[in-house]
Amino acid sequence: MQQNKVAVYLKNTCPGRSHRIRSDDLAKALGMRGSDLRKQIHRLRCQGVPIASDRYGYYYAVTAGEIYCTIRQLKQMAAGLEAAISGLERSLDQFQEGGDLPE
Repeated sequence: MQQNKVAVYLKNTCPGRSHRIRSDDLAKALGMRGSDLRKQIHRLRCQGVPIASDRYGYYYAVTAGEIYCTIRQLKQMAAGLEAAISGLERSLDQFQEGGDLPE
C-alpha cells in the first residue's frame, strides 16, 4: 500500500524532471520517514516503476532520457560502493589472525 501511495503521488504531482521534489519534502508530504521512503522507492524501481532522481530530488520519469540519467547516477553510486568495499577488503590485511589490529 505504501509503495502504491509513493508511486501515485509522484506520478500525479511530480511528472518529469522539472517537477522533482526533494526527498525530505516528499517524505513529509507522504507522512513517512526518509529511510522508509528510500526503501519504498527502491522496491518500486525493482518492480519497473519509472521513478527517476537526481541530486535535487525524485520525480516520475516521463522520458527515456530521464531514466537513462538516473541509471547513470545509480551506476556511479554502485562504482563508489565497490571502491569502498575493495578498500575495506584491503584493510583486512592489517588485522592479525585473531581479528584484532596489531599493537
